[in-house]
Amino acid sequence: MTLKITKDDLQGADIIALLQRHLDFSRAVTPPESIHALDLDGLRASDVTFWSAWSEDGLMGCGALKELNPRHGEIKSMHTAEEARGWGIGSAILKHIISVAEGRGYARLSLETGTQDAFAPARALYAGHGFEACGPFADYGPDPNSHYMTMML
Repeated sequence: MTLKITKDDLQGADIIALLQRHLDFSRAVTPPESIHALDLDGLRASDVTFWSAWSEDGLMGCGALKELNPRHGEIKSMHTAEEARGWGIGSAILKHIISVAEGRGYARLSLETGTQDAFAPARALYAGHGFEACGPFADYGPDPNSHYMTMML
């Protein structure tokens, strides 16, 4: 399968639907006060770059990079379409985001994901690419439902 990762303007029906599934998943397994997923307006902010991943079969996944400061970025809205899970889509998007962060000169890349069992595959993906557990960063605070991870670039 050939995967094409492209910068996305978040206007297409397919990506809007995938992001809605991402938000629905988060809301189904996470208490409301612990949901940190960005909505469409948040992902369209000037400090966020968003990508979608496409194959000949259609939209496979997405991910975003938010600039926290000129040396620190945050991964946001990583999601693989349910029918494409286990195909390496998340890994490909993550590698793309890490490469962009390195190209921007970031020294650190961080993320927040859930502590619930439903997020175990995400935590494993990030750990497999060198991310390590850390404390809250940026505007996050202690939260038993949040698992924070970071990697130095």
